[in-house]
Amino acid sequence: METMLQRATRVCVKYAESYVPDPYLYAVILTFITAIAAEILTKSGPIAIVNSWYHGLFSILAFSMQMALVLLSGMTLASAPAIRKLLVQLASFPESQFGAAVLVFLVSALCSWLNWGFGLVIGTLIAREIAKRLKNIDFGFLVASAYMGWMVWSSGLSSSIALATATPGSALNIIQKITGEVPGLSQTIFAAYNLVPTVLFIVIMPIALYFMAPKPEHMKTIDPEVLIRQDEIEKSSDSRITFATILENSWLIIVVLFLMGLAYEANRLITTGLSLDINDIIFYATWLGLILHWRPIHYVRAFNKSATTVGPIILQYPIYGGIMGMMVGTGLAGVIAQSFVAISGQHTLPFWAFLSSNIISIFVPSGGGHWAVQGPFIVPAAVKLHAQTPMTAMATAMGEQVADMIQPFWTLPVLAIAGLGIKDIMGYCMITFLIGFCVYGGALLFFG
Repeated sequence: METMLQRATRVCVKYAESYVPDPYLYAVILTFITAIAAEILTKSGPIAIVNSWYHGLFSILAFSMQMALVLLSGMTLASAPAIRKLLVQLASFPESQFGAAVLVFLVSALCSWLNWGFGLVIGTLIAREIAKRLKNIDFGFLVASAYMGWMVWSSGLSSSIALATATPGSALNIIQKITGEVPGLSQTIFAAYNLVPTVLFIVIMPIALYFMAPKPEHMKTIDPEVLIRQDEIEKSSDSRITFATILENSWLIIVVLFLMGLAYEANRLITTGLSLDINDIIFYATWLGLILHWRPIHYVRAFNKSATTVGPIILQYPIYGGIMGMMVGTGLAGVIAQSFVAISGQHTLPFWAFLSSNIISIFVPSGGGHWAVQGPFIVPAAVKLHAQTPMTAMATAMGEQVADMIQPFWTLPVLAIAGLGIKDIMGYCMITFLIGFCVYGGALLFFG
């Protein structure tokens, strides 16, 4: 007999299968909606809207390359024999669909709280290994469980908004620019209003996964052999020893590259201290991948195999750049933020900031870019209403991470790794969005 949550989940899954288009078409439709909203709600004319859209298309190219390299370096690292062995061992623990879902969720949540780039891919990689071993399992549900764990990223140590507000002189430290204060992590990430809902969400979700799990008659399984073949790295059959093959298999090249990277990191640690950003994630994954693959040609083949997954990112991210360009260039994001500020009070401002953040995140699914849009309106309102500015800033971060569950932008790397479509996971993510909205929104009302 189906539980209420299973029925609700099945309805959402059916809705997603019937009405949620391919993420590229979703982004195109969102582009049209943004343009129409900008025309209606702002004083921008059609030419200004089109200009903002065009400039935005290319403003995201650097970020697109970064995300492609996060994905490729992570997958290539994971294909190294030592890492693959570790993933296989971890994937050997669960014996049921529910146990597998809980494992990938918890691993993803822990890693995402530590660093969002790592957490975004690791859960899905483990999900693939589990699906190779367990046959009676819904692969879409398993991958969705991994993505659900990513919801806590903006409440964690790599939260772009929390790190910006804790960094004196940062271009995105809007609180310092307006108030002169620099809230530390103890006032944001490690504050009760942030830790309590994050822990609560991590405790609730395994229970929710139990009731969300599809029954055997509704499962959509995947042939394990398909995943096994996809992960096989082709080996050259040419056994001749030539100058070229000697270079291709020279471990000395790898060691020299690794030592160069090690020297740089040691010098940076001494001179500037420990820090971690998206470029560091790429750097560490690449250099670890090189040393663990050991032979240059092994790394090249693994990287080329992983490169087949980056198409959706290259195709869709510029479209979102255009959407962000319209949101910022026309002032539409400011109009949305100000409308919520107008109905806020001292204790309710964080919640309304959270709610407006959910809406803006649909159009601007980028942490730093999102804060640059919403912060200049939210922080002055917090000062005027004597609300807690750190909490108001983190409310914006919370809104973004919750909305990520229904915004396909960040699912692209996950779906590329899994080899699935957005329809395969969106139904489960909708339910998670509702849970996260209640948990984080309720906490802001309680602590506000």
